[in-house]
Amino acid sequence: MTIQTVSTNTSHGGVQGVYRHASAATGTDMVFSVYVPPHAEGAKLPVVWYLSGLTCTHANVTEKGEFRKACAELGLIFVAPDTSPRGPGVPGDANNAYDFGLGAGFYVDATQEPFARNYRMWSYVSDELPKLVAGHFPVYARRQTIMGHSMGGHGALTVALRNPHRYRAASAFAPIAAPSQVPWGVKALTGYLGPNKDAWRSHDTVALIEDGAKYSGFLVDVGEADNFLKEQLKPELLQAACTKANIPLMLRRQPGYDHSYYFISTFMADHLHWHAERLKG
Repeated sequence: MTIQTVSTNTSHGGVQGVYRHASAATGTDMVFSVYVPPHAEGAKLPVVWYLSGLTCTHANVTEKGEFRKACAELGLIFVAPDTSPRGPGVPGDANNAYDFGLGAGFYVDATQEPFARNYRMWSYVSDELPKLVAGHFPVYARRQTIMGHSMGGHGALTVALRNPHRYRAASAFAPIAAPSQVPWGVKALTGYLGPNKDAWRSHDTVALIEDGAKYSGFLVDVGEADNFLKEQLKPELLQAACTKANIPLMLRRQPGYDHSYYFISTFMADHLHWHAERLKG
């Protein structure tokens, strides 16, 4: 599998790159970013995956996430995929809504037409892109973690729960914790997976935990001034599910913070240090 370099920039002694490749999973070209910190020649480095939220691309966290200083200090590769397939012929929402279609892939493999051909973001982020990154960057395959924001927080937690031996840690900023129970998730899961709610459960963090999935623990930050907190995020459901399943959850409610990258960038270094501790050894 080959990649095309879109851009590279030196930052904190490492290299921030943006790359493009032809994806077999989505049937489109996909763009992603990778930050590689300064390191000794021949060294393999641990990897943190970051899944972005609704309306975003790789660029949002790459430009506003303020992760490079911490990654350089901690020796972490940071990978940020896109949130959905792009390009001519890729179907979107008929009404051009922001919460379904382009920019809103929800990290599932769609089974419903006309989305089934291209919207295969689960396969892309959990299988195809990791293999591609491993073939082109100095990654330590057995030392990886995952994190995300909002829709990407949903993606990160579900990917971790279904692949607990691959990802040593998982954290999230303002995750959609129970998509089967909130408007964003019901719209997306119905559109991509159909009306059978049993098919949704493998893409719902709370449902996965209720159905027996186990994990070593999560770090989750939510902003108390987040407009989406009560209707769309529902962290209390995640807290209840983790408590019942004896899964450690550090849920931090941050006063004054909203859903934006001002919030994410403020606590990004905290999350990366938390990940780094779990990537040791």
